[in-house]
Amino acid sequence: MIQKLRDRLPAMGWLQPVLGALALVAVWAFVNLVEMVDPVLLPSPKQSWAAFVEGMTEGTLGHDFLRTIIRTMSAFAVATVIAVPMGVALGSSSRLYRSVEFLIDFFRSTPASAMFPLFLVFFGIGEEAKIAVAAFGAALIILFNTAYGVMNARQLRQLAAQVMGASRARILWDVTVWESLPQTFIGLRSGVSMALVIVIVAEMFIGSTDGLGKRIIDAQMIFNMPDMYASIFAAGALGYLMNLLFTLLETRFVHWGGK
Repeated sequence: MIQKLRDRLPAMGWLQPVLGALALVAVWAFVNLVEMVDPVLLPSPKQSWAAFVEGMTEGTLGHDFLRTIIRTMSAFAVATVIAVPMGVALGSSSRLYRSVEFLIDFFRSTPASAMFPLFLVFFGIGEEAKIAVAAFGAALIILFNTAYGVMNARQLRQLAAQVMGASRARILWDVTVWESLPQTFIGLRSGVSMALVIVIVAEMFIGSTDGLGKRIIDAQMIFNMPDMYASIFAAGALGYLMNLLFTLLETRFVHWGGK
């Protein structure tokens, strides 16, 4: 009996995240029930879920959710198109990378929110500023990971291709780039998460009329706590689904990573 249960555990792995979520909801419900926190500030999970369902079916939460997705994916697309080729170019030349390493690390360590005023000066308070600042933050992460993956590609396979007469460009494309893909996907997964975070913060503070960030800050200002928690839940679910999507893509297309 015990052995059968052990054999079934791997197939039931999908239950583990569900159990974690149920544990969080149980703690939340208990805290609300015993009023450890003012119920006005911490509504019950049932109230927040009702606000989420109502916002998605009858209210504007669905529209805000979609606007945040569009901004995030636009910023991520811009970041990917710029950062991946630059990362490959920098990673293939250690001298070139060392010459700009300080700039990459400096801006990568600078909070993106500190760059808001600069992007507002260049792009104004429209959509361009939100997408640009999110693309900037995501691009630095993608650039660093892509360059790192290229620099740490297995030299044995590169040397084997060189011995077989492959040109430098052919080695870069057919060996080095493919070898760097596992690390590049780590950068892409981290980059899309960073883009989402920056977009939501930008929606809060850069003249937005919609989006999850705008909805969260508006609900907080008028103490509509169920709607605020519903919007936070929507943002968290979006981030989780994006990360899950890239994990599945990595498993599908980079299944040979580390082999």
